[in-house]
Amino acid sequence: MQSKDYINIEDSYGAHNYLPLDVVISKADGVWVEDVDGKKYMDFLSAYSAVNQGHCHPRIYKAMAEQAKKLTLTSRAFRNDQLGNFCKQVTELCEMDMMLPMNSGAEAVETAIKTARKWGYKIKGVPKDKAEIIVCSNNFHGRTTTIVGFATEDQYRDGFGPFAPGFVIIPYGDYDALKAAVNENTVAFMVEPIQGEGGIIIPSKGYLQKARKLCTDNNVLLIADEIQSGLGRTGKLFAYQHEENAKPDMLIIGKALSGGFYPVSAVVSSKEVLGVFNPGDHGSTFGGNPLACAIASESLNVIVEEKLPQRSAELGAYMMELLHTINSKHVKEYRGIGLFIGIELKPEAGGARRFCEALQGDGLLCKETHEHVIRLAPPLIISRKDIDWAFSRIKKVLETL
Repeated sequence: MQSKDYINIEDSYGAHNYLPLDVVISKADGVWVEDVDGKKYMDFLSAYSAVNQGHCHPRIYKAMAEQAKKLTLTSRAFRNDQLGNFCKQVTELCEMDMMLPMNSGAEAVETAIKTARKWGYKIKGVPKDKAEIIVCSNNFHGRTTTIVGFATEDQYRDGFGPFAPGFVIIPYGDYDALKAAVNENTVAFMVEPIQGEGGIIIPSKGYLQKARKLCTDNNVLLIADEIQSGLGRTGKLFAYQHEENAKPDMLIIGKALSGGFYPVSAVVSSKEVLGVFNPGDHGSTFGGNPLACAIASESLNVIVEEKLPQRSAELGAYMMELLHTINSKHVKEYRGIGLFIGIELKPEAGGARRFCEALQGDGLLCKETHEHVIRLAPPLIISRKDIDWAFSRIKKVLETL
């Protein structure tokens, strides 16, 4: 079958909750993917940063294959020989005490919300059902009904109410608004150190550091959602590390935690915070399964041993230098840190979608976000030569479309 045949079948039998670019990928290796018609493309999205290690990394594949032959799932009704060492590896890497494994990023965010509320009632002493969690406008933390209830994008909420109470929304990056929102019932401030889906929005220098101090002074948990920005994407292992004294109380990770092989996520925190859980309070049939642990463990090894955060810092700076040489009437602003880059177009440019479609025609896969932003986030194994190849196509499209 050809691409058009696969597209017709998917559109006929699949729910239309996505509007993908019409490329039908059948195989991939490193930074390159290939469609069913044999055309190759460079991937500049990395499955929304889930494949920071590149597609089908051989070390991660080997770990998956070896574990799959031995044991894949026990549920948490029994112990397995992979979970303990994986928990130890994650907590040491994150410089925390304990971790709670889940599957998808949204599950991890839900876990963090439950953790913060239970901590608020059991440790802080907030009255029953009065706990408040502060979140930011333009946020993206997942797609469950609880999470979309505190989203500010109308489409994420439309048709899905009623929503859970207990969330206070403030402008992103506004410290004064954060300070004003904190009260005796505030249990947590949950924030993306860099907003990815929001359009690669980077707060002003010092914002996270001030938020950290405010949370400490008011006995409020600082929760960093690093599902997309973490594990090397921004040039540090975690995006919050770009500021001193900004370490969160709770860290949410996912996506690149498994290198694109399997859904794996986790909440990492202190014994005081995660210690609020008792057997039966929370769980997941697949969370912490041995196959997931083996895959994620090797995925972390690849990030550290292949120095992917350092590569992201170096090559991200190089990419930004190149982008600023483009002479385009369409571009409003380039934003980026590491290999996490957004090209914001002017409203009169006609939207980012048509530029992504043009880039697809030239063999480069990007995706628009929030209508006017082209997101650039290639696998962190990318080379300078690869970036040059991609840049020539980005320059051509921005200057001539």
